[in-house]
Amino acid sequence: MISMVAHRNLLRLRGFCMTSTERLLVYPYMANGSVASYLRERPESQPPLDWKIRKRIASGSARGLAYLHDHCDPKIIHQDVKVANILLDEDFEAVVGDFGLAKLMGYKDTHVATAFRGTIGHIAPEYLSTGKSSEKTDVFGYGVMLLELITGQRTFDLARLANDDDVMLLDWVRGILKEKKLETLVDADLQGNYVDEEVEQLIQVALLCTQSSPLERPRMSKVVRMLEGDGLAERWEEWQKEEMFLQEFNHTHHPSSNWLINDSTSNIRPEELSGPR
Repeated sequence: MISMVAHRNLLRLRGFCMTSTERLLVYPYMANGSVASYLRERPESQPPLDWKIRKRIASGSARGLAYLHDHCDPKIIHQDVKVANILLDEDFEAVVGDFGLAKLMGYKDTHVATAFRGTIGHIAPEYLSTGKSSEKTDVFGYGVMLLELITGQRTFDLARLANDDDVMLLDWVRGILKEKKLETLVDADLQGNYVDEEVEQLIQVALLCTQSSPLERPRMSKVVRMLEGDGLAERWEEWQKEEMFLQEFNHTHHPSSNWLINDSTSNIRPEELSGPR
């Protein structure tokens, strides 16, 4: 099935080789490695990913995922969307790869039940609690991947504890946004060379994609349009009104509770989580 998928933003399987001692999958060579390696493991002689390229990565990976969800029959759920699985060709075009955890899902199905799998920090809350995944679990992973692109940070980093910050990237970003310190979110490697409005827009898309309810998250085809400026302002305004209503309701009816923005580590059973692959 993966070998038949053809899209410029998806890594296409070219073939395979089998011997008595080896089994090899053959893929096109990606000259610039993964986004993760470029963000966190590049040598000092290598320039960082500039803001223009990061925006192209966001758009290209979104288009690739939208193709898997809307143009494959059965649809393909990637299940492990993260910067380590977004590769870069010689032109720095984003190519979604590593389909080792991918599952097929019929168009009449609402979800697929699988053995627990994924990467800490990228796993959608409904998958944690029920073991059921859908295209909306990919949307959640994509939203977290956007935050990786913007911040250059890992999704799960115990080093943040030294500054009394959240170890989970999503929780850390939410905390920073509450304090309205947008500039502290952006990767220092960019050295201020970015457009504030574009950073805000990507963060808005990321937060819409990482809502706790899968029903509230946009489809990847809608994410592609929002990245192009179509409908993002309206959806963001609608989301803010919903958040304000929930805050007022929470303050009035549950003054001692803190359920509005759940910590993304809640309900996680450590023994069921896989680490980075």
